[in-house]
Amino acid sequence: MSVGILIITHDGIGASLFGTARFMLKECALPVKIMSTSHDSDIDKLKDTVSILIRELDAGDGVLVLTDLIGATPTNIILEFKDELNISVVTGLNLSMLIRVLNYPDLNLQEISEKAYSGGVDGIKKET
Repeated sequence: MSVGILIITHDGIGASLFGTARFMLKECALPVKIMSTSHDSDIDKLKDTVSILIRELDAGDGVLVLTDLIGATPTNIILEFKDELNISVVTGLNLSMLIRVLNYPDLNLQEISEKAYSGGVDGIKKET
């Protein structure tokens, strides 16, 4: 078994990042599903879809949920499930974060969550 990955973002951002990561890595050993929201999404339908996707992805090891922006719809929706489902949520999705996650398919939910966070942070640099 392995941790499932659910990517929830605005307007196709997650699909684009995942497509780029897959191109760079050539393969993906983790089960991944992608969900996109838009400004006119029906919140109740989004919640139903999230619930279904998490249950499909969780083979017993939990699901890492990656969202693009804290305080926005993708993150707000998933946080409603945090206490009832075996998930970990990391916000601020970027390509560095996603590549780091996909490179560690054997980690447990806590460990892969930490890799996601560190990958996202380590991928941000300021050059002056």
